[in-house]
Amino acid sequence: MTSPAKFKKDKEIIAEYDTQVKEIRAQLTEQMKCLDQQCELRVQLLQDLQDFFRKKAEIEMDYSRNLEKLAERFLAKTRSTKDQQFKKDQNVLSPVNCWNLLLNQVKRESRDHTTLSDIYLNNIIPRFVQVSEDSGRLFKKSKEVGQQLQDDLMKVLNELYSVMKTYHMYNADSISAQSKLKEAEKQEEKQIGKSVKQEDRQTPRSPDSTSNVRIEEKHVRRSSVKKIEKMKEKRQAKYTENKLKAIKARNEYLLALEATNASVFKYYIHDLSDLIDQCCDLGYHASLNRALRTFLSAELNLEQSKHEGLDAIENAVENLDATSDKQRLMEMYNNVFCPPMKFEFQPHMGDMASQLCAQQPVQSELVQRCQQLQSRLSTLKIENEEVKKTMEATLQTIQDIVTVEDFDVSDCFQYSNSMESVKSTVSETFMSKPSIAKRRANQQETEQFYFTKMKEYLEGRNLITKLQAKHDLLQKTLGESQRTDCSLARRSSTVRKQDSSQAIPLVVESCIRFISRHGLQHEGIFRVSGSQVEVNDIKNAFERGEDPLAGDQNDHDMDSIAGVLKLYFRGLEHPLFPKDVFHDLMACVTMDSLQERALHIRKVLLALPKTTLIVMRYLFAFLNHLSQFSEENMMDPYNLAICFGPSLMSVPEGHDQVSCQAHVNELIKTIIIQHENVFPNPRELEGPVYSRGGSTEDYCDSPHGETTSAEDSTQDVTTEHHTSDDECEPIEAIAKFDYVGRTARELSFKKGASLLLYQRASDDWWEGRHNGIDGLIPHQYIVVQDTLIS
Repeated sequence: MTSPAKFKKDKEIIAEYDTQVKEIRAQLTEQMKCLDQQCELRVQLLQDLQDFFRKKAEIEMDYSRNLEKLAERFLAKTRSTKDQQFKKDQNVLSPVNCWNLLLNQVKRESRDHTTLSDIYLNNIIPRFVQVSEDSGRLFKKSKEVGQQLQDDLMKVLNELYSVMKTYHMYNADSISAQSKLKEAEKQEEKQIGKSVKQEDRQTPRSPDSTSNVRIEEKHVRRSSVKKIEKMKEKRQAKYTENKLKAIKARNEYLLALEATNASVFKYYIHDLSDLIDQCCDLGYHASLNRALRTFLSAELNLEQSKHEGLDAIENAVENLDATSDKQRLMEMYNNVFCPPMKFEFQPHMGDMASQLCAQQPVQSELVQRCQQLQSRLSTLKIENEEVKKTMEATLQTIQDIVTVEDFDVSDCFQYSNSMESVKSTVSETFMSKPSIAKRRANQQETEQFYFTKMKEYLEGRNLITKLQAKHDLLQKTLGESQRTDCSLARRSSTVRKQDSSQAIPLVVESCIRFISRHGLQHEGIFRVSGSQVEVNDIKNAFERGEDPLAGDQNDHDMDSIAGVLKLYFRGLEHPLFPKDVFHDLMACVTMDSLQERALHIRKVLLALPKTTLIVMRYLFAFLNHLSQFSEENMMDPYNLAICFGPSLMSVPEGHDQVSCQAHVNELIKTIIIQHENVFPNPRELEGPVYSRGGSTEDYCDSPHGETTSAEDSTQDVTTEHHTSDDECEPIEAIAKFDYVGRTARELSFKKGASLLLYQRASDDWWEGRHNGIDGLIPHQYIVVQDTLIS
């Protein structure tokens, strides 16, 4: 008999098998449901595609009609123009050509979208109907095949259950027979042992009296042993028989188990996949592929047709040419734009003398007048040339603004999978950026400045033309041009020799010092023209060897002083940047990295004379300093480059002045930004350097510019600080602007930073501390607390 524990174990095994079979049966049921849902989804998807393309066909047709109406509206307006000759003439102009091509493109798109609507209705939608019918029919047959596969699998599982039950039954009988055999063996051993013990305990006393008793007892014991041996043999045979049945049943169970697992694996891994691939999906994806490729073909051909029209428009846009249109316009209306006949001398009362009278007593007067005109023309030409170059630089700025390549709206079409609304994307386009108002304001301000300069230039040119005509006639009559030119040349040479007699010319140092002290925040510095009278007075004073800007007086016009500085560099016989390095410097404009540009410029400039490099270093250090106040003075590095580019570097003859000037401005801007990387430092090139306090520091003997290491410099300031700690309490100050130190001794800080000041190092510098570091702090960059100073 089996024990209760083994019986319980058998029940658990059967229960586990039943649970596993139930799970498989549930899976099979869900598989059919899943395939049914997949079929329903396909039918719904195909129905949605049909509805979508039907609606899209209606939209395409409506769009086509609206495009046709739009084109006809403006074409009818063009056809109704009364002056047909005027219309014919206008067609040769590039903007009108763009307009005509645009209307033709609209008509072309109208026809294309009509064709697209027809393809949707009569080609693509019927394809989806066929795919839907085929898919439903194939799925019905696939479901029958799948149901048959599931029935066969359940049959295999039931067979496995029967074999397992048979195995369990025979194994239980074998175990029971084995238990009974073991019990018989124990009884046999027990009986034999008992007989041996009794024989040993009995002692032979009277052989005659006890012999019969012993014989009888021995006979009884032998009979009992034989019974037990017979029972044991019977149970041994039964156990052998049941054991053989159990072994055979287990073999059958193991074979059935392997077959069942193989069948289950094949169904899940191969049959289901084959059922889906070769039955449910038979032809579905290929048919859907053909239908959608029909859609793609239609759309791509629509795009190709659209691109052909857009290419024609793009070609017309590329050919928009103001110069050619101006020429065509003037040729079309030649009688309107051709110059009139010259005015002829109209004699009065028979006076036929049409030539100037250069005889006495008017000769001396004409000579004086010719000289005055020569002098006046010389000044006017310089001034008007200054105005012209400023105007051209401003024009380039406007052209840069109106030709900026901000027309790429690709980002607006980069939709994410979250299907963001078009409105949220368009809100980030050019016209919606918050900076558009500021940019428009800057453009209008630049335009206003340009037209002011344009008007000033035209007026100056008109005046020069009139005076030049008078001068030429006087000079032709008097023959005095050579003497006047030589006199002016000697005067100009004397002035320039005087300006170049020191490392930093007096006019440069004085003007920069004054602007650095009083005009860093002056709006429009170097862009707004000053008083011509004051410019001449200041310039004449410098030519006499005087310094009209010495001292701390601030009663001069800042724009006039800026004009004197620009005029000095404009009037140099040889530009600050020699013409022979023009092409070498222009090569850097195409470089993307500012650092690469700076290294290239440095390499070119190092070949220049030392005196020229010193002046360049001084000037560009000042311009960099000035650009850091661009929020107040509206002069960033680019604006400063526009103002100084024409004065510092002239474009060689034979080059396009406008495009080359733009490259010159870009070069000057780069040097302003990267001046520390372009020019040698004071240890490499001894000489005066620009100080942000407005003074000139000579690093040969300045206490703040000694050629010591950074560690020594820091140590010096630290020592001075500790010495001054005993003398006075630190003063608190707040930074007005950002500042970046140029040497190890100068501290760097941000606007609004809290600083501690120990004592004055000079009129322009403090010794102080920031973030635990001691060093020099520029006075003009900080606000000292009034209560502490007093």
